Amino acid sequence: MFAYAIRRILATIPVMAIVALFVFSLLYLAPGDPAAIIAGDQATPADVDRIRISLGLDRPFLIRFGEWAWQVLNGDLGVSIFTNLPVTHMISQRIEPTLSLMSLTLIFSISFAIPMGVLAAWKQGAWIDRVVMVVAVLGFSVPVFVVGYILAYAFALQLDWFPVQGYTPISVGILPWFQNLALPSLALGLAFIALLARITRATMLEVLSQDYVRTAKAKGVDQRAILFVHALKNAAVPIVTIIGIGFAGLIGGAVVTESVFAIPGVGRLVVDAILRRDYPVIQGVVLMFSFVYVLVNLAVDLLYTLFDPRIRY
Repeated sequence: MFAYAIRRILATIPVMAIVALFVFSLLYLAPGDPAAIIAGDQATPADVDRIRISLGLDRPFLIRFGEWAWQVLNGDLGVSIFTNLPVTHMISQRIEPTLSLMSLTLIFSISFAIPMGVLAAWKQGAWIDRVVMVVAVLGFSVPVFVVGYILAYAFALQLDWFPVQGYTPISVGILPWFQNLALPSLALGLAFIALLARITRATMLEVLSQDYVRTAKAKGVDQRAILFVHALKNAAVPIVTIIGIGFAGLIGGAVVTESVFAIPGVGRLVVDAILRRDYPVIQGVVLMFSFVYVLVNLAVDLLYTLFDPRIRY
């Protein structure tokens, strides 16, 4: 286990190197002249040349990439073109709302989806199984921004149960913090709940058909113990895998959700940076999200051996 963990940690190094190369290449892969786009239509050739020099576009690609990679290794993600602030400082100011949104969404999704999937598998063919499948289909079919607008209209504008938009730091109070994030978390997590519930149901159906489950039933073992102790534990590996894969969807969905509910998080930051062609900010945010996703997948791989002792590396 320890040797496998070391190998997996070392394997993330070339992955992050490739990601860093791609992120840095965004500046060069962008259509048109990035310096001219940033300068605007009214800029003079001198203005364009000044921006090109500030971006390092006048120097060879590999040299510029090496300098940028060294800065990243030292915790320096560059300076914003428009605000002239360090990118790390801008991200640190916006990271709390995004982390809060994604954490609450994960809690919502796992708390609802796994019991829904287990119950649907237990009551296969019954009305509750059909309800879960309908919810799963709707969750996949309706885009995040549509769900967000519907929830905001129904529960914020009409019923006035939650704020329409904005964010309250958790230091102000847990209740205001939760009220601001309840609707965004539900909107962001609906598709994830649908995916996780379907995978849980399918995996549980396979496990419940195994001989040891039938033996436990014949011995009179309590139904809840069969479902949540014996069956769910053996179905945990594919479920954990989907949680790890779905984390990437949460990252992308957070960008849309923060825009719909005007949450001042990293998602809004990257949207504003894209609109203004602020490449250092875009590079810094994408690199940070990529690093987090690599760490999540590493954690998922390490969790496999905890849920299934039969797995050996």
